[in-house]
Amino acid sequence: MAAGDTATVPGTPQSLARSRPRYGEMAIKAVLMLAALVSIATTVGIVISLLEPTIRFFGEVSAVEFFTSTNWGPLFEPPHYGVLPLVSATLITTAIAIVVAVPLGLASAIYLSEYAKPRVRKFFKPVLEVLAGIPTVVFGFFALSFVTPLLRDVLPFEIEIFNALSAGLVVGFMIIPIVASLSEDAMSSVPNSLREGSFALGASRMVTSLRVVLPAAFSGIVAAVILAISRAAGETLIVYIAGGGQPNFTLDLGMAMQTMAAFIAAAGSGDVPVGTVDYDTIFAVGALLFVMTFAMNYVSARLVRKYREVYE
Repeated sequence: MAAGDTATVPGTPQSLARSRPRYGEMAIKAVLMLAALVSIATTVGIVISLLEPTIRFFGEVSAVEFFTSTNWGPLFEPPHYGVLPLVSATLITTAIAIVVAVPLGLASAIYLSEYAKPRVRKFFKPVLEVLAGIPTVVFGFFALSFVTPLLRDVLPFEIEIFNALSAGLVVGFMIIPIVASLSEDAMSSVPNSLREGSFALGASRMVTSLRVVLPAAFSGIVAAVILAISRAAGETLIVYIAGGGQPNFTLDLGMAMQTMAAFIAAAGSGDVPVGTVDYDTIFAVGALLFVMTFAMNYVSARLVRKYREVYE
């Protein structure tokens, strides 16, 4: 045995401490595993609850009509089941929201991570995150009562009372904390040695932020943006209140549109008989929205895994 090495003799307190079962750690491990299983079980339950009504719906309605027709009116006579107006409205409002949220969110993250003093950061980051706690119904009435009249006074083209532009802008303001907070966390985790190396080469703070810190935190920023996209695509009350309930297949941002989530809210709160095709449309649209958000999250996970930077 080399000098300085110690051996554990069987029967000593050290060996008994190592062999004694640690019930506290076992309990913590069981609780964490239970939490993971609950998350998985919730996802599986959602899939199961959507699957049967969706299969029943496509047993009555052609999948070709559902995915290719531009007429949506399941509660009218004759009914039309083309989901493209709902999909286009969802994509349009989401795109508007991302155009608003990504620049403002990244600018906030760069300031908090690279420019703000610690005391300022401790104050402003919680204030920014307070936006995430505001009820979406408040955002919806804010869009309807303030943003829409402002747009109608400022913009040169016609804006209806219910329109996609107002809804998309306010959804963008709502998801700014997601982009800003997660991006700031990713940028703050970049080692200071990279910043110091950039400064040593004569780079300014702006160049260091944009060409060193931002690329190093790219995977976390991508994850934040994808999460914000998923949140915007699934937003219900803002687009339900401010966007209107007319499933128009158009690119005119001043017109009323109905997103997939808004249709689910409207149809689910109505007097649609359970077990009918009209009722099953809620689950068919919900299943399509679930697949779209799942695909976004899958792409996010792949991008994060591909561009992740590991520092020691």
